[in-house]
Amino acid sequence: MRISARADYAVRAVLELAVRQEGDDPLKAETIAAAQAIPHKFLEGILGDLRRAGIVDSRRGGGGGYRLAREASAVTVADVIRAVDGPIVSVRGERPTGLTYTGSAQPLLPLWIALRANVRQILEGVTVADIAADALPEQVRRLAAEPAAWENP
Repeated sequence: MRISARADYAVRAVLELAVRQEGDDPLKAETIAAAQAIPHKFLEGILGDLRRAGIVDSRRGGGGGYRLAREASAVTVADVIRAVDGPIVSVRGERPTGLTYTGSAQPLLPLWIALRANVRQILEGVTVADIAADALPEQVRRLAAEPAAWENP
């Protein structure tokens, strides 16, 4: 599985909104882009996707900008990735449940389904609030603490 630049930037932008937003004051895209070193034009497109997905709200004008549309504890990393990239795990651009294999390749389908279930379990189990509070779930911290997790085979 690869995390696209678009997904990485989206998660970072939403996280920036979660930690820097005070009250009802929106943050300008330029502020988010500068804080996270995200190309501004690229970020504008990402914020549009996040707005359409109901993750952020926007306000126009001099006092305008972006803010979270709901509490950070109600937004998972999976929500953000799906908003900008679509399905979290796909095989050749298709959802695993839409695939069919025959013969010796038949065992691939349950493998892809298990991979999707595992990735979803992690990404749906971590909220923006968890990251903002530096309080990742125990399961995530345990997996990340494994020395092999940091190695490239």
